Amino acid sequence: MLPVHPLPHPIGATRQPGGTVPFPAPGPDEAPSAPPGPTLAQVAARAGVSSATASRVLNRSAPVSAEIAARVECAARELSYVRRRAPAATARDTGAIAVVAFADVLRFHADPFPVRLLAGAQRVVPDRELVVLTAGPGPARPSLVRYLCGGHVDGVLLVGRWGDPALPGLLQAAGVPVVSLGRPPQSQRLAHVDADNLSGARAAVNLLHRAGRRRIATIAGPPDTAAGADRLAGYRRALADQGDPTRCAVAYGDFGSRSGEHAMLRLLDQYPDVDAVFAASDAMAVGALRALRRLGRRVPDDVAVIGFDDSPAAATARPGLTTVRQPVEDLGARAVELLQDPAPGRSVVLPTHLVVRQSC
Repeated sequence: MLPVHPLPHPIGATRQPGGTVPFPAPGPDEAPSAPPGPTLAQVAARAGVSSATASRVLNRSAPVSAEIAARVECAARELSYVRRRAPAATARDTGAIAVVAFADVLRFHADPFPVRLLAGAQRVVPDRELVVLTAGPGPARPSLVRYLCGGHVDGVLLVGRWGDPALPGLLQAAGVPVVSLGRPPQSQRLAHVDADNLSGARAAVNLLHRAGRRRIATIAGPPDTAAGADRLAGYRRALADQGDPTRCAVAYGDFGSRSGEHAMLRLLDQYPDVDAVFAASDAMAVGALRALRRLGRRVPDDVAVIGFDDSPAAATARPGLTTVRQPVEDLGARAVELLQDPAPGRSVVLPTHLVVRQSC
């Protein structure tokens, strides 16, 4: 059974009337010939939980606490509620949106980036619950597919490196609205929301060049991620802008701080004349700062450093980290809005801009 991992401090809200995003009209909860009866929403209200939680209890689709399960089952008995499920493709109005993160559980919850994404999504739909599920590499487990396609959620947001390229097609075939947070692989015609990673990276490297830096290296993200590939493309595009597209100095990391530290050490070993580095994440830039301190290189006197994200770590770094700000909360908000009409191939790309501090 795939584990369901809500955030350590849940940002899912109990359902209230008047949602701000109209989702596809719900399929009938009762067969046309059935007499009127109590609804799932009435059961949830009596139990004091959201409709999504009540649905999970009554359908045994995901774990909840014993106390909440008892309240929901008691409310259902008192109201004589009988659930007659509509087909999965049309069962909607659950009060829940699934966020499927292709990431390690502990790393996902420790990273401020997805938390900010979810905060932005919740801002648009305060009356709906965000159900966070993590999935590892490889094919999606049948339990995950059954849950997502079984009428338990109103839509699905996909976050992080893709684990199963077949999953979006399965969701679309089941009539489940799906949006990717980040550009999907070219083989996937999928609605998505992303930041303008290429232009942001290009602007960062051009800023370094205008500051007089001539041996500019990059610590790139994983090349199998859209953000990693696009930010590396922006770095290369900037070198071409400067008339020297072959003078690349590239080391790869995994967007994490330790990988940035190791990548910086490799760069200086291979290219000792490096006088600037663009890191594809703030975390990797902070790791690069550690490596430079260890080797006695002064920032920015000897080596200038620019990151990407404008995370809290950028402001607290010493020296303060110049970075590319992407509108993380707005990405989450626009992704939820796009669930209204997730036409295949439709995209929303939000601008980035430089935040100049002391490291450059």
